[in-house]
Amino acid sequence: MKNIPAVMIIFGGSGDLAHRKLYPALFNLYEQGIIHDHFAVIGTARRPWSHEYLQSQVREAVHETHDEVNEADLEEFSHHFYYQSHDVTNVEHYFTLKELAADLDQKYGAKGNRLFYMAMAPRFFGTIATHINDQHLTGDGFNRIVVEKPFGRSLATATELNQQITASFSEDQIFRIDHYLGKEMVQNIMPLRFTNPLLAAVWNKAHIQNIQVTLAERLGVEARGGYYETSGALRDMVQNHIFQIVTLLAMPTPSDITAKAIHQAKQELLDSLHIPTAEDVAKHFVRGQYAASDDTFAYKEEPNVDPNSTTETYAAGEMKFGAGPLQGVPIYFRTGKQFKEKMSRIDVVFKHEPNPYGQTHANKLTIEIDPESQIRLLLNGKTIEGDAIRQEKFCFGLTEAEAAVVPDGYERLLRDVFLNNSINFTHWGELKRYWEFIDAVEEAWQAENETGHPVIEQYAPYRMGAKSADKIFESPAGHWIYG
Repeated sequence: MKNIPAVMIIFGGSGDLAHRKLYPALFNLYEQGIIHDHFAVIGTARRPWSHEYLQSQVREAVHETHDEVNEADLEEFSHHFYYQSHDVTNVEHYFTLKELAADLDQKYGAKGNRLFYMAMAPRFFGTIATHINDQHLTGDGFNRIVVEKPFGRSLATATELNQQITASFSEDQIFRIDHYLGKEMVQNIMPLRFTNPLLAAVWNKAHIQNIQVTLAERLGVEARGGYYETSGALRDMVQNHIFQIVTLLAMPTPSDITAKAIHQAKQELLDSLHIPTAEDVAKHFVRGQYAASDDTFAYKEEPNVDPNSTTETYAAGEMKFGAGPLQGVPIYFRTGKQFKEKMSRIDVVFKHEPNPYGQTHANKLTIEIDPESQIRLLLNGKTIEGDAIRQEKFCFGLTEAEAAVVPDGYERLLRDVFLNNSINFTHWGELKRYWEFIDAVEEAWQAENETGHPVIEQYAPYRMGAKSADKIFESPAGHWIYG
């Protein structure tokens, strides 16, 4: 489908997300013809910008992310952008916004289609959703809303926000976006699992020992201390990115690759998710904070961070499911700030099988998401001299030319929104289970905090995080593959 008509309203149109990600992504969709003649974008924020100033910002954003640009196309593209100074808490401002959207709908032939994007601080999501409803901002055509993370900070707050949004939008109109689901190697998980008999035959509890997911960041919290104090690694990374990856790894085979079938398979898996007890958390979960080094602050010394903070900058733990091909197989995760390097990867550890050579290496499959996009398979083979066994590495990666044309995650996901494809977005039933899991861990940690002696390991920066995470494995021989 090409040249999709719509008026898109971006709440937070002057912000960093819009500038760095949304405007360049929309330009790419314009060049592809997904949107072209019959669209308009309204950027809203409190700053007193003009239409012309926003258009100049859009052109600047595209220049910053593109090596080569067709200037005539960019000029024409930018003229589809309009600015509305807007206080999201002021009801009267929604009247003006509604009138501008109606005028642009008529001018561009948008057929009453509306697309709303929440690119603001999460505390405003509920307010915006409420006023979209009570001021009737939705159009006569399709209506879709894109909501950035975090979607709440607990099950209770997520439920409240969901109720506010569903007053105006049905579940199939809500796109809870997670840019990790737009990454090349994350989108490769399903094809890898379901189209290769070699892997499909062994992707089960009989052959997989455990799976490990690592999302490591090199940087600390920097200027985001105020936000991070309300979140922590568990809410910031596990509740969304890690759960999204894990569901793709562990869900049963869907009947087809439609959004309905895939979300049905994910929900079937998540209905069987083991919610950890306090005892589970004590055995298989670890939290930590990065300490100081010669040239870096400790987390508790960062701006806007409580010097007595119990907020974790590192979290590791275990997930298990009671259904699906990996029923009972431990899936370990870890994520944190100030690792030795930025790295996002999945390690699948296969079980040892009896063989005439005796003790051999376990086969391992590694899917590296960032910074490289590649898949590595470790198999056993013979040494050149003698009959000893050595590990052989088979690697698939993108060529330089392929890597250069991989779309940004936001481009892919915005394309899906325009095309009404919800495969790579989170449904409420899935999100609800994520929060039930996170709340259980948070409650166990909070109970520990109340004793006055919480166990929060201070870990050295630029290494591998909390050392006690090496002990969360069920098997005494278990260990992290990456490290």
